Amino acid sequence: MTGRGEVPIGRRVAQWRARRRITQQALADRLGKSKSWVDKVERGARALDKFSVIRQIADVLRVEPAVLIGERPATFVGTVPVDGLDGVQIALARYGTFPLVECQVPVVQVRRQVGHAWLTYQHARYPQVVRLLPGLLDAARGIPRTDAELLMQVYRIASSVLVKLDEPDLAWLAADRAATVAGGDALWAGAAAISVGQALRAAGRERLALTSTLDAAVRLVPLSPAAGTPDPTPGATAVGGTLLLQAALAAASCGEARQAGQLLDRAAALADASPERAGSERSAGEDAQRTCFGPVVVESARVLVAVERGEAAEAVCRHEVVIRRDGWRRLPAEYRGAYLVDAARAYLLAGDLLGAGRMLVAADAVAPAEVRSRSSARTLLAEIARGRPAPAGVARLSTLAGLTR
Repeated sequence: MTGRGEVPIGRRVAQWRARRRITQQALADRLGKSKSWVDKVERGARALDKFSVIRQIADVLRVEPAVLIGERPATFVGTVPVDGLDGVQIALARYGTFPLVECQVPVVQVRRQVGHAWLTYQHARYPQVVRLLPGLLDAARGIPRTDAELLMQVYRIASSVLVKLDEPDLAWLAADRAATVAGGDALWAGAAAISVGQALRAAGRERLALTSTLDAAVRLVPLSPAAGTPDPTPGATAVGGTLLLQAALAAASCGEARQAGQLLDRAAALADASPERAGSERSAGEDAQRTCFGPVVVESARVLVAVERGEAAEAVCRHEVVIRRDGWRRLPAEYRGAYLVDAARAYLLAGDLLGAGRMLVAADAVAPAEVRSRSSARTLLAEIARGRPAPAGVARLSTLAGLTR
């Protein structure tokens, strides 16, 4: 196993920058450096060997210098351990170790369990999903490769919840397994690429995320449709559109604002042309890839891109429109909770401490685990709670989250 100290320092900088939701340009501005300097440090093309510079970076990223150097494990503010992660890691490690045997759990039962796991995930009950995963992953080893879609969904749900619990390396491993079993089917491979992109972004590998999601998207939807080009199928529209949104977020994190805008515009055109309503209650057959793609999701992505670009005023204005749109309340609790945490970052970036607190309290009401279990959200909560005066409800939420006594 690779030791923590063997991870290049530039990659740790990238990972912590991604966790703090800071763009390369924003980090460069705070350090008094160029964006190119930050990019070279993260890629390992430029040595980071001066402790004074490492300390300066650590101060911006709100982490101890020893964590960046690799001499001390990372500790988030008030991190809440989740039981069962070791079991997930062990189950993932069994992949390919033993020959496949006849599935001990009937495929129909595994399919039902996967559906239950997705529903539990969409309700933001992440600890419960973690408890389900070892059994699902073990059952997946006995599922015939001919049932590739079911296998892919097992690894996708694993990757999705591991991203939520700040385990990007494990999430990437599970997403890669999903891509492997998807094979050459463009729709299934596209769905797996959504998970790959999310895991890479969580690991601070935005350029790789941009490449992987964009490559998968163009297999499903044309970026510049010519006259007479047949419309993609509803499934291809949902998956391709979601991939475009993931690519736009990655592009914004890389400082590619123009490309991000173009990708968002194309995704919006697909969403407007789609007969499906964003976030509506649909059966697994109608939304087999669990994308929830639609106009509201596209507009919420515009908010997140504005946050990544540091355009706080634009992000807040767009957010206040998004939450009044039809379909907003029909989106899964997981999606709305995560989005409201990002909206809190927009308000904080705009200097509106009260608005930031209001968003976190709203996120907790929708999906408590998004605020109380996720390390990045708890760090944001602690930062807002230190404001004077503390926003209404934030002190109580801090107590409920175990950050204060």
